[in-house]
Amino acid sequence: MKVFLTFRIFLCILILRETCPQHLRENGTVTDLYLISEENIDQMRRVLDRGPYFDTSATKNVTSLVGKTGHLNCRIKNLGNKTVSWIRHRDLHLLTVSESTYTSDQRFTSIYNKQTGDWSLQIKFSQLRDSGIYECQVSTTPPVGYTMVFSVVEPITSIPGGPEIYIDLGSTVNLTCVIKHLPDPPTSVQWNHNNQEINYDSPRGGVSVITEKGDITTSYLLIQRASIADSGKYSCLPSNANPKSVNVHILKGDHPAAVQKSRILASETFDMYFLPILFNLLVL
Repeated sequence: MKVFLTFRIFLCILILRETCPQHLRENGTVTDLYLISEENIDQMRRVLDRGPYFDTSATKNVTSLVGKTGHLNCRIKNLGNKTVSWIRHRDLHLLTVSESTYTSDQRFTSIYNKQTGDWSLQIKFSQLRDSGIYECQVSTTPPVGYTMVFSVVEPITSIPGGPEIYIDLGSTVNLTCVIKHLPDPPTSVQWNHNNQEINYDSPRGGVSVITEKGDITTSYLLIQRASIADSGKYSCLPSNANPKSVNVHILKGDHPAAVQKSRILASETFDMYFLPILFNLLVL
C-alpha cells in the first residue's frame, strides 16, 4: 500500500498541471491526492501515453530585421527520447538535428532550453533570402511537425519632398519622416541639423517635433519663422532603422519654380500624414 500511495502521489505531481482539479492544485493535501478518482488516474495515463505534442500558444509568425538575429521558438511536451529537427521548406533542407547543425551555413543553430523545454532555431545575421516557412519536427513514426513563418524585413526611412527642399524666408519648415517595416516602433526618433542634435528648448524658439508611433511611425519637425540660419542638412535618425537626410534651402524669393514645387510637396505631405492626426484629435 505504501508503494502504491507513493506512486499515485508521484504520478499526480508529475502531470498535475495537466489533469488535477483546480481545487486540489490550490488546497490539496497528501490525503486528497491519494483519494483522486480512478477517472483522474485514467486521464493521467492518457496524457503519459499521448507522446510528444506541440504547445501551439507559441507565435507562428516571427519577424526580424536584416542583419539581426532571429529566433524561431518551438515548445514540445512529452518529448521523451525523441529528437527535434529544423527543416527549411523552401528547399526541404535539413538545418539541425538536436543541437547539431547539418548545414554548411553556420548562421543556423539549434538551442535547447532545459528549463522550459523549448527548442529554438537561431538565425544570425538574417538576410532577406532567409524569409519563408520553417518546420520544427519531432522524430515520431510518422514524424510530427509545427510550421512557422519567418519574415526578414529591411526598414525604410523616407522624408517626402527630398532630397532638396526650398522654403520661403519667414515660412514654417515642415519636415516629415516616415519609418516603415519595423517589427516594433522605434523607441526614439532624433532630428539633427548639420549633424548636430536639435535642441527644442533653444533660445531660438519655435522648433517642435511630433512623433506618432505605430506600424508606420511618422515624426514631424516644425520650424516656425524660418531664417537663413535654418538652411542646411536635416537628418531623421530612428533608433532602430537607417537615417534619412534632406537639404533645406531658405530663400529670399529666389528660384520661384523650386519654391512652388516645394509648396506642392509640402501640401501633399500635410494632407497625407498630418490631416488624419488632426481629424483624430477632433473626434476625441
